[in-house]
Amino acid sequence: MKPAIVAATILTVAAGAASAQSVIRLATEGAYPPYNLIDDSGKVAGYDVDVGDAVCAHAHLTCEWVTNDWDSIIPNLVSGNYDAILAGMSMTEEREKVIDFTQNYLKPEPSSYVAASSDVDVKHGVIAAQTGTIQAAFVQESGATLVEFATPEETVAAVRNGEADAVLADKSYLVDYVNEDPDLAFVGEDVFLGNGLGIGVRQSDTDLRDKLDAALAEMKKDGSLNALIDKWMPNSEHF
Repeated sequence: MKPAIVAATILTVAAGAASAQSVIRLATEGAYPPYNLIDDSGKVAGYDVDVGDAVCAHAHLTCEWVTNDWDSIIPNLVSGNYDAILAGMSMTEEREKVIDFTQNYLKPEPSSYVAASSDVDVKHGVIAAQTGTIQAAFVQESGATLVEFATPEETVAAVRNGEADAVLADKSYLVDYVNEDPDLAFVGEDVFLGNGLGIGVRQSDTDLRDKLDAALAEMKKDGSLNALIDKWMPNSEHF
């Protein structure tokens, strides 16, 4: 899945260590509803954002959000431009070679194909996916022809204008397009990719990871995480 912030004031400032900074920033994409989006007031919103705000409250952190394009969201975390990622990012072995993750805050979700024709061959056709996502990696290995785009909106546009036979993305992202456009429909079988969504942090920031992880554990125990799932992802599995 996806495949563009929040701060702690309880620790002493120390360069290079997120857990010792006065402000810990969380990055999201802001372009992948219902996971993350920009609302009518120009602020970030969505499941990722509500989870991040709640995690910070449980961990007694002050929150500040920034947005970053998807294709550079991991490199900019590693470079220190922010301290953690909540952006509908699935935990995968490939990503875990570069960054660390907390425990998951959403269980693995189905990815789905959407096309403008019911007879599309998703196994051998031209399939659009967002660059750097688990869906793009899956298509590349599936035998189909992959066409990649920088934003999720462009992948759907590619189907509409005939550049691609179908798009593969998180079903929760695609469902509104299908409901609103009678020319689009789900085709083929759903696929489950990755190990669910996790909060990404630098591998050196073990203290921050542990704080966020403990907060997620509390939210699973007290039911507040399930309440956010019901708000944003009503068809998703509870913890």
